[in-house]
Amino acid sequence: MSEPDHPAITPRIWQVGALCRAIADALDARFNPAAVRGEVSGFSRAPSGHCYFSLKDQDGRNSGQIRCAMFRRAASLLDFAPRDGELVEVRGRLDVYGPRGDLQMIVESMSRAGQGALFEQFLKLKAKLEAQGLFEQSRKRALPVMPLGIGVVTSLNAAALHDVVAALRRRVPHIPVVVAPALVQGSSAPGEIMRALSNLYLLTHSGRGLEADLCHRNGKNASPDLFTRSAAFDAGANINPNVTPNFTAEVILDVILLVRGGGSIDDLWAFNDEQLARVIAQSPVPVVTGIGHETDFTIADFVADLRAPTPTAAAELVTQPRDAWLGTLEAVEGRLQDAVLRRIDSQHQRLDGAASRLGRPSALAARQRLRLAASAQRLKFASLQFLKQSKHDTQGLQTQLSASMQRGLARQQERLARASLRLGLLDPSLVLQRGYAWLADAQGHAITSVRQAHPAQAVRATLADGTLDLRVATVSEGL
Repeated sequence: MSEPDHPAITPRIWQVGALCRAIADALDARFNPAAVRGEVSGFSRAPSGHCYFSLKDQDGRNSGQIRCAMFRRAASLLDFAPRDGELVEVRGRLDVYGPRGDLQMIVESMSRAGQGALFEQFLKLKAKLEAQGLFEQSRKRALPVMPLGIGVVTSLNAAALHDVVAALRRRVPHIPVVVAPALVQGSSAPGEIMRALSNLYLLTHSGRGLEADLCHRNGKNASPDLFTRSAAFDAGANINPNVTPNFTAEVILDVILLVRGGGSIDDLWAFNDEQLARVIAQSPVPVVTGIGHETDFTIADFVADLRAPTPTAAAELVTQPRDAWLGTLEAVEGRLQDAVLRRIDSQHQRLDGAASRLGRPSALAARQRLRLAASAQRLKFASLQFLKQSKHDTQGLQTQLSASMQRGLARQQERLARASLRLGLLDPSLVLQRGYAWLADAQGHAITSVRQAHPAQAVRATLADGTLDLRVATVSEGL
């Protein structure tokens, strides 16, 4: 290489690291902080929690790509899971990664491009309905183990419908499926979804008998796109949107699937409608949603009884494979057969025992005679023992009675003697014999006080050996 002719314009010779740092300083001074919009490409999350991806766009001559690094602290603040091809806006600073000399952007925040307002509406509605209790776990209902019928709400042209039908045909081809077609994207989608759900509610246990009202509200004949019956699915044919519903068919739905494929937040916005959420909450049977991909969440998912990550998963959650039920039936059949055989063997043994007893009636009669003779002997012995004991008891009672009567008579005689003695001591004649007299008025009333007498009163005095008629001369009180 030749030397330059003018040493004054000779370029400075840089060390590689120093040049990278100088470029980084120039970028920082001119561009940072920077905000960039582009599509995510090659997104990956390292075990350390750091995220690495590229942002790119395809805008003719302005197409480009820039490497990005989002460290764990900033990545932990993400409220969504970035996917390849998703349009995002990032904020951060431009830098040069010295070891490779690569231009990169250190991302400090990320949001979906053009969807900030929608996401804010989503959060406000979610908070409102959650405060009103529409997301309460206590109102979630368990799915039926074996559904009588399955309702499906989705678009007839959606791939999700074919996925659901294929899963149901594979797992439970014997269960009737009723599809209520509805748009699942666009401004009119919420109203159609609500109408489809309301129509399916009429085929539940709570809605039986309302079919006539449904027909009346839809004209003399029900709208031909009101339902699409599952007969076409069972035959493996394409879905026919012109199948007229048969309202008299005994189809009872006890679970409803609300499904559609993946898409952006705009594509899924129909499922973030407040009125639709309330219609789902009023469902008389469990509602299972399978909307979008595993990372997509809508208001309908929160208010439904169960959320499935995909439409196919929703179909699998409400059904159990027919082979599993057949295996269970075979096991039950085997146990039932064993039980019946054991019962038959037991009854055979009882029959053999009865036959052996009936085969020798004379032996049975002989045993009964022996038992009768033994009973008669025991009865005779017991009677004699009873009479002997009764006689002994009677003699003992007679002896006790005689002795008791003699003792009672002696006690009564002694009491009579004592009473006679006390009565004799109370004889008034004994008192009169000691010089006392008993005074009485003319009527025979005893005079015991001077207050009962008055002068010239006639009184009678009774003495020990007779009576005296007296007249009171004077009356004096005191001794």
